[in-house]
Amino acid sequence: MGRNTMNRRRIHVLYTGRVQGVGFRYQAKSAAAGFEVTGIVRNLPDGRVELIAEGDQTELEEFRQAIRDSGVGPMIRSEVVEWSTATREFRGFEIVR
Repeated sequence: MGRNTMNRRRIHVLYTGRVQGVGFRYQAKSAAAGFEVTGIVRNLPDGRVELIAEGDQTELEEFRQAIRDSGVGPMIRSEVVEWSTATREFRGFEIVR
């Protein structure tokens, strides 16, 4: 604990593939429990899944890898990733409908 909060980053990932209806959001929430990250995951109307998370950049990269290494990893066809400065708007990590 006690990581330098000055280095908090935000990652925004758009997943494409067979990512809806396969437990993707639940897998992401479960994976988040193992990391010091906050954020949301939700299905988009166009069939993609959106993930927004904040934390230390290394922690976020490891979290993203944990999702790829999980049971839903093979369902991911592509990921569009954007990095930015954390806004600290999230308290925990939640599934949004």
